[in-house]
Amino acid sequence: MIRIEVLTLFPELFAGFTSSSLIKRAQQRALLDLNFSNIRDFAAPPHQQVDDTPYGGGAGMLMKPEPLAAAIENAKSRLPTAKTILLSPAGRLFNQSVAEELCPVQQLILVCGRYEGVDQRVIDLLIDEEISIGDYVLMGGEVPAMVVIEAVLRLKTEVLGNCESIKDESFAPTATGERLLEAPQYTRPPEFRGLAVPPVLLSGNHKEIKDWRLAQARIATQKKRPDLL
Repeated sequence: MIRIEVLTLFPELFAGFTSSSLIKRAQQRALLDLNFSNIRDFAAPPHQQVDDTPYGGGAGMLMKPEPLAAAIENAKSRLPTAKTILLSPAGRLFNQSVAEELCPVQQLILVCGRYEGVDQRVIDLLIDEEISIGDYVLMGGEVPAMVVIEAVLRLKTEVLGNCESIKDESFAPTATGERLLEAPQYTRPPEFRGLAVPPVLLSGNHKEIKDWRLAQARIATQKKRPDLL
């Protein structure tokens, strides 16, 4: 089982995500323990303020250190070996390789930033790593947290239930160590609006099919994502 704690100001954003097929089944089968903590619950009453203006001036607000630190420490008290990750545009770019790194981890704390960011002292004291899902800025870290959870969870074979689908998909390393896009895929009917399925896929020759798919994967990667080659 993997235990994941998500720290967020908007836990309600995860309602649909946790009821989706893969995530829901993983929880029902006791393969995933997914918990959400509202950072605002750790802010001082009566106003429970979680943001304040930045020192030195500037637009926007920053997440205050006290409630965020308290929320992280509370999560760490229950997940003492957890890797603590802040979802941030300033973090390491998340990709399949990073998902593979996180797959063996049994405890994760995912911190969803909001506003203009997080007080740096919280990062220095309590965050193990910052991760970004792309070179753009979102409203907060909730969507990136969902991306990380799903990408990591589906790499666990007992969750996905089909080891072969992981081996042959985009970004999975080939026998030569290449990370390629997936080759084009086809299903019935054999002809659709004048376009036929490549004959090799109907041949039943598994070696030829494997060679064709590898060649097509290289062509697709060269055309769409040459940076991967």
